[in-house]
Amino acid sequence: MDALFDSLPLGAAFLPLGLYLLALGWVHLRDRPLAIAGVWDGILLGASLIGLVTVGPIALVRPAAGGSAWSWPMLLLVFCLVVALCVLVSRPRLIVYNISVEQIRPLVAEVAADLDPLVRWAGETVALPSRGFQVHLDGDGALRTVSLIAVGRRSAHEGWSEFSRRMRQAARGLRVGASPWGALFASLGAILVFLALWSIVAAIRSPVARVVPPGAAIPPAALAS
Repeated sequence: MDALFDSLPLGAAFLPLGLYLLALGWVHLRDRPLAIAGVWDGILLGASLIGLVTVGPIALVRPAAGGSAWSWPMLLLVFCLVVALCVLVSRPRLIVYNISVEQIRPLVAEVAADLDPLVRWAGETVALPSRGFQVHLDGDGALRTVSLIAVGRRSAHEGWSEFSRRMRQAARGLRVGASPWGALFASLGAILVFLALWSIVAAIRSPVARVVPPGAAIPPAALAS
């Protein structure tokens, strides 16, 4: 396992992030918003950073873990546990991409009114008293991404699950214009994926990389060739 990670080129660390940006660009170039649970959003974001974390913080602390063959798997497991902890301690939320607060507010009002006739609004927060939870609309107009966050001490799991399910269905039926950020995300993702694949192909074609194992001395004949 150590030899596998040590033999990977540095550019390969950008591959997960590049794929994440490509997917994000595709989402923002669609004519419909995409709503996903905050849990999955956190997991995908953590997976996109695993390459950079591997060549950065994990590589720095790896010498302290010793030369065991299980050092890499254990350090990666620690990173996964940190991501899981961050996801678990965060409030329940629904992330809606490629939409503004003004566009999603009527959908939230419609779904909330269907679930609770006693619905009340206070600024960007809607309360569903009979369901026992509130929803706060937290959006960044420039990035066209809105977070629907469950707030309050009386947050009810069943009510929130029903609200999230109906919001995902309502978002699929809404048409919006493509976000100007889509092309930027897709371009950055394509560049990172290209650089990562190019570095991997270059490492495979290198005669020294094929013959010499990591950490071994380079034969003079290989240097001469």
